[in-house]
Amino acid sequence: MATKIDYYEILEVTRTVSSDELKKAYRKLAMKYHPDRNPGDEAAEAKFKEINQAYDVLKDEQKRAAYDRFGHAAFENGGGGPGGFDFNGFGGGGGLGDIFEQMFGDMMGGRRGGGRARTGNDIQTHVEITLEEAFTGVKKDVKIITRVACDSCHGTGSNAGESGVETCPSCHGAGKVRAQQGFFVVERPCPTCHGAGRVVKDPCKACHGEGTVEKERTLAVQIPAGVEDGTRIRITGEGESGGQGVPAGDLYVHVSVSEHGLFQRDGANIYCRVPLRMGQAALGTEIEVPVIDGNRAKVKIPAGTQTGAHFRLRGKGFSVLRSSARGDMYIQVTVETPQHLNKRQKELLEEFEKEAGENVKGSPEHTGFFARVRDFFENKG
Repeated sequence: MATKIDYYEILEVTRTVSSDELKKAYRKLAMKYHPDRNPGDEAAEAKFKEINQAYDVLKDEQKRAAYDRFGHAAFENGGGGPGGFDFNGFGGGGGLGDIFEQMFGDMMGGRRGGGRARTGNDIQTHVEITLEEAFTGVKKDVKIITRVACDSCHGTGSNAGESGVETCPSCHGAGKVRAQQGFFVVERPCPTCHGAGRVVKDPCKACHGEGTVEKERTLAVQIPAGVEDGTRIRITGEGESGGQGVPAGDLYVHVSVSEHGLFQRDGANIYCRVPLRMGQAALGTEIEVPVIDGNRAKVKIPAGTQTGAHFRLRGKGFSVLRSSARGDMYIQVTVETPQHLNKRQKELLEEFEKEAGENVKGSPEHTGFFARVRDFFENKG
């Protein structure tokens, strides 16, 4: 049996990695091995699937706890723990089954009889958008390689169509069977139909009775305005086809927002760093700044503005998800020291410095700092 690679090794992180560091590692690797960036590279495609599988487990606290304790065995044989125990199969109507369901949810991958119906596998992909696209919302085409219903048998898996498919005689269509193990009643996938609940007599030659074939698809995904970096969008029914009449799973699109050259986002607020010349900060001025929506705004800078000053523009920030509201924009000022002065500029600054040295009120922070320095050395003496 082939040894499975450790999920932490796949994502190139340690077992003590934080959730934020884990997300950064995933994004870096997902972008590197994404099929769109490596067309025709089967090794990159396989690596991309490994990365998504590992991240899907480790980003979830419950799944990660189970993996840290049991390793890959936590998600094998229907999602059970060591030895393939299925924690979702301990009967109904309360008791241990319900306790495990509440504790672990769908961490173990199994489905209780009264829960969600059996479906095809869920799949994941990654898309990167700009900050402007995150502000306005955007429709993106994503390419996925997945299993779809076979055209030859229309997903039935039978050459004869639905007439060639019968209800499984072992599980009577349930797709699972129960067995007594000590005090417990354990549910397992039916060994006759492998969980399908149906049996195909004359398998389709195109899909060999699976009812599905692998195919590359392109989907248009609508990304809403206000989406944040790391958001996961679920598209119901666009995952892998289950075949033989089983509904398709879901597609999960992981969204990453690229860094911007002008703006930094913090939730619904936008920050823009604006450098001012020394003269502008000292005398005061009015500047024009860009806004994320493509417009411009004027900001009045008062005389004597210092580095670190903030100016707030209400309602000029980022869009809020599922709302018409917007956050605020903050202008962060830095005062820039001039370089490469000519002779006349130096003379003017020297004259200014001489005059300013006699004006204590003109530089209160400067004067206060050196007064504290003087007191410090006097106390040392």
